[in-house]
Amino acid sequence: MIENKNKRIAITRPSITQLEIDYVTDAITNGWGEKCYDYIKRFEKEFASYLGAKHALATASCTGAIHLALMALGVKAGDEVIIPDITWIASAAPVLYIGAKPVLVDVLPDTWCIDTSKIEAAITSRTKAIIAVHVYGNTAEMDKVMQIARKHNLKVLEDAAEALGSVYHGKKAGTMGDMAVFSFHGTKTISTGEGGMVVTDDTSLINRAQILNDHGRDPKVGKTFWMAEYGYKYKISNLQAAMGCAQIERADELVEKKRENFSWYKKLFSDSEKYQLNPEPAGTKNSYWMPTVIFDRKLNVDRDRLLIHLKENNIDSRPFFYPLSSLPMFSKKIENKVSYDIFDRGINLPSHHNLHFEDVEIVYNTIAEFLFV
Repeated sequence: MIENKNKRIAITRPSITQLEIDYVTDAITNGWGEKCYDYIKRFEKEFASYLGAKHALATASCTGAIHLALMALGVKAGDEVIIPDITWIASAAPVLYIGAKPVLVDVLPDTWCIDTSKIEAAITSRTKAIIAVHVYGNTAEMDKVMQIARKHNLKVLEDAAEALGSVYHGKKAGTMGDMAVFSFHGTKTISTGEGGMVVTDDTSLINRAQILNDHGRDPKVGKTFWMAEYGYKYKISNLQAAMGCAQIERADELVEKKRENFSWYKKLFSDSEKYQLNPEPAGTKNSYWMPTVIFDRKLNVDRDRLLIHLKENNIDSRPFFYPLSSLPMFSKKIENKVSYDIFDRGINLPSHHNLHFEDVEIVYNTIAEFLFV
């Protein structure tokens, strides 16, 4: 076995070059007064251009971006929003902020994204929207999601927080729904430390999100400090946006490094009877934000003990997402059989931008030692 006595293998961290340092230095030195929004506006413009979208609004977090997007889409208290049961809590929490109800639907066994065959059975007279989450970089079946949404007059929000650079049948993740959101948390493929983005081609929706993000002020009114309604403040800072400008310039490079990392895992975890990795169905491109392995149930893996074993060997890892419906604030939905079957058999693997093949070998051999020795 390849030993890892001293070096800690981080699960993820931002890739910082001189470009990020130069932009942030400029922002902190000169980005004040009339220049205090310069990097924010630039980041929004360049991010929209990268996606091929018309509009982008930078926010302090992806959670805030989801909140703004849902309100812009007209979700109100008492409405229902369909969400996959396997996702991070931030996909559902803003629904609760509004006073609406998350309706949790099972996921597919291969992509771990929402099972589109289960969506229509979850629709009621109160359903307002569907949140399609591209979990771990895997893409949801957006053609089917959009078909169902249009049939039932529902809005679609793409949660592409984990899928920057993923492509679904020629369309980049985040360009297929009515609105989309991205995350720039320190763990993401591109980062601003913390941050998010709302994206849409609909001018009326982005205008609504901008008003809500500025305490309810409408720039068309032209009155300083006048609000016709209360709003929120999920604004990103100019300093964070400066880092974002550098990162989006490097987006293709950063996505391709993630794909290289995954190719190494795929080579080592090649036994399909033992391991299931992130898929890349025909017609898609997976950005592989977080390489994930689901262990076959026959291996009888104690997931939590494995995480401890990796930590003891200086390897960072994360558990697969719990089903949201297993959390105390939601009602249990054991009928979501796939979600409850896979969550305790999966872990996320290291995938930062300075990872080497030798690091991936160490990760694989450490896991194999736990499973088979």
